[in-house]
Amino acid sequence: MTEAATLYEERDGIAIITINKPKKKNALTDAVIDGIAAGIDEASAARTVAAIVLRGAGDTLSAGYDLSSVREFSQGGEPPHWHTPYASGGPEPRAGAWDPVRDYQFMNHNVRRFMKVWECPKPVVAEIRGWAVGGATDLILCADLLYMASDAYIGYAPSRIYGLPTTMMWVHRLSLEHAKQFLLTGRAINACTAYRIGLVSHVCEPQALSEAAEAEARRFANIPANQLALNKMLINQAYENMGLRTTQMLGTLFDGMARHTEEALRWVEATEERGFKEVIAKRDGPWQDYGRRKPE
Repeated sequence: MTEAATLYEERDGIAIITINKPKKKNALTDAVIDGIAAGIDEASAARTVAAIVLRGAGDTLSAGYDLSSVREFSQGGEPPHWHTPYASGGPEPRAGAWDPVRDYQFMNHNVRRFMKVWECPKPVVAEIRGWAVGGATDLILCADLLYMASDAYIGYAPSRIYGLPTTMMWVHRLSLEHAKQFLLTGRAINACTAYRIGLVSHVCEPQALSEAAEAEARRFANIPANQLALNKMLINQAYENMGLRTTQMLGTLFDGMARHTEEALRWVEATEERGFKEVIAKRDGPWQDYGRRKPE
């Protein structure tokens, strides 16, 4: 039997959603993203659930998007959730042609599902264990409270090539200086730095991370659900009024552009010719992070 892409559990007044692809470093696929969105919907509707914990199975939260599916779509393939394909009414597109509207609809479908975490009326406490890279940050930064293991790292490596943040929560969670520091460079951020710049709520020893996140989630049972929902909507609305949705629209569109520059296309060709690990190592070599050595 095929293993479930995500797991959903309710106990002790909380819901726990787990990305369940540890052998693939919990890479984001359509099934994973769909499972997370469905879990958020189920927890939102459950009267006995006060809050939600979002985590990854195994030793890492998520290594980001499964690039094989993104590459296939970028090169003209059909995304797995594409039930009613956009048709421009123009000529039949040539093989490998990029349709920016089609690309936008594909990635925006992911953004809308990530934003269920942001829009959920119940608090979402997320755990960052191991690594949260690239597209994983588009998801996890939508959560309300971030608990991070002391040996974990978070970063948007595709800033260096082949992507831009689509939910673009970075700039809303950080100061301008720090947003530019870490998005312009794609640097990996260790737990100490993440806490210092206000990106995460708490830093815990790895063995205590899940216990701490669940304990915080259970405390929300002491506050009326409608009170929590109103407070969350009010806080979120302040950021929505700053143009969050417009920024997400641009981020999603620009992400498609970034994956179709000449440099990006050559980068993809290099991964196919020399292998993903070698090309990634070359990309990250000047920064000495993402697997080469622990960043400062």
